[in-house]
Amino acid sequence: MTDLSDQERAVLAAIEANPFVSQQDMADALGLARSTVAAHVVSLTRKGRLLGRGYILPAGRRVVCLGGAVLDRKYQALAPLVPATSNPVTGVRSPGGVARNVAENLARLAVPTALVSLVGEDEAGREILNHLRALGVDVSQAAATAEAPTAEYAAILGPDGDLAVAAADMRIFDLFTPALLDRAWPHLAAASWVFADCNLPAETVAALVTRRRGAGFHLAVDAVSIPKLARLPRDLTGIDLLFMNLDEANALLGTRHAGLEGAQAAAHGLRAHGAAGAVVTLGAQGTAVAGDDTTATFAAVPAQALDTTGAGDAMIAGTLHRLVAGDSLLAAARMGALVGALTTESKASVHPGLSPQLLAANLHRLTI
Repeated sequence: MTDLSDQERAVLAAIEANPFVSQQDMADALGLARSTVAAHVVSLTRKGRLLGRGYILPAGRRVVCLGGAVLDRKYQALAPLVPATSNPVTGVRSPGGVARNVAENLARLAVPTALVSLVGEDEAGREILNHLRALGVDVSQAAATAEAPTAEYAAILGPDGDLAVAAADMRIFDLFTPALLDRAWPHLAAASWVFADCNLPAETVAALVTRRRGAGFHLAVDAVSIPKLARLPRDLTGIDLLFMNLDEANALLGTRHAGLEGAQAAAHGLRAHGAAGAVVTLGAQGTAVAGDDTTATFAAVPAQALDTTGAGDAMIAGTLHRLVAGDSLLAAARMGALVGALTTESKASVHPGLSPQLLAANLHRLTI
């Protein structure tokens, strides 16, 4: 391989960190003249280290995740909770948020991934981004703001592990306007799949769905919760794959479907509202999928569950992991169910040992 000068290495590192960086921004950051940076770009192209005018060709399997990046705090009581006083607990904190969790799962499954989100100009925000950066997730389009703190979710559990009360401060995501989509659009346009959660404001979800209709990527969306269903457009056309549980689907459709057959009916109902494909989950009972050439239900993967937190996000990531590899929707969703099951067997929201090797070692569980 052709040797690079120190300045060429610095320019290449800047481009690898942000493939859409301008030559002037690189010049300012590196303390070089813009003409010097331009000369190094030409040299790197000639040496085969850069490809084309966009500096680096987009990865064919790249996924960009948009939405929530949250600091999760979980406290479990050591004795029955007593209201209106201090209670002894054990506590843990970890990065969370639907889009952030999906991005981490994808990175652990060796899928090139980027996160577009908002964090505060605070220690929690830096912790979240540094954690993802260490896993290889591109966070160059994650913005920091002084207008609100990093989103936070706090849960207090009883001694039995059941949720007693929870609190969430998500006001920062009200600042995720369509203007942030404009800034990050080159990243989205270069992706094979874009995933968005409904932590985004309704106007931003609508703008994303509308602009997707003229773009080349596939769009997947997760409802997140029943209250956040209102952020979805009434016409779901432009959404290639919609994830939600049966309760959320019933709330959106105004139905009372039950059981796996009901989940299947709900999946078809979501398609009738414009979504090209739908995955409707029913916890331990299983999953229903519906697409252009797929309609099926399948049982949940048996698991020795310790904590179900993050299982739905893992299921989404596992599904996208196989869709970008070219699998059918049914095959991808079944792999997603396996990733979700593995996640429940860890106390973390994202299984710390998740990898392609872990999936390969557990494929036999899909035949049960």
